[in-house]
Amino acid sequence: MKQNSICYIVCALPQNNPPSPSTGDLVIAADGGFAQLGGVKADLVVGDFDSLGYVPDGIEVVRHPVRKDDTDTMLAAKEGLKRGYRKFVLLGGVGGRLDHTMANIQTLAFLHRNGARAALIGEGETITMIQNESLLFRAGLNGTVSVFSYGAVAKGVYERGLSFALTDATLTDDNPLGVSNEFTGAAAEVSVREGCLLVFYAGTPEDSDLFD
Repeated sequence: MKQNSICYIVCALPQNNPPSPSTGDLVIAADGGFAQLGGVKADLVVGDFDSLGYVPDGIEVVRHPVRKDDTDTMLAAKEGLKRGYRKFVLLGGVGGRLDHTMANIQTLAFLHRNGARAALIGEGETITMIQNESLLFRAGLNGTVSVFSYGAVAKGVYERGLSFALTDATLTDDNPLGVSNEFTGAAAEVSVREGCLLVFYAGTPEDSDLFD
């Protein structure tokens, strides 16, 4: 059941879209994320509690020392994987300090490379990662789609059904060729034959086949 359920990780930044868990889903507050739940009950809280300032009562706590290698979000991701979840939504992790956003993108990469499908939710956008595969988008969308090579080179990149087509393109990590494409209202697809793509798109995970 956990294979089809979602692990929501709530990070410390304020955000307008609190998790909407269903039966079987797991909600983890990553330290200061406990204060950003928007009335949703967390199943557990993970971290060193330097941001939150106290250890919550009446809830499962996984506490770590302040001097540690992993971020609180990474610790929460590892906890979700350990509990059998393979679909992740990270909330409240985009914005504020750029280094923290980058750390959360790397957590996204960690989850992907450990067999999970994951989405990092920004303000009106979803960030995800694909490797040697395709991401399909439903018809009726508008807004931007940007793709970047996550690694030195991504080969065989295609973008179909968008304002600007890419056909068997090679993207590199020093040239933002894939920035600011646009939905046209048609069904669309981004794919990569060899390598990793970081994909930013206007909308939610449900607007793609990410969790199908």
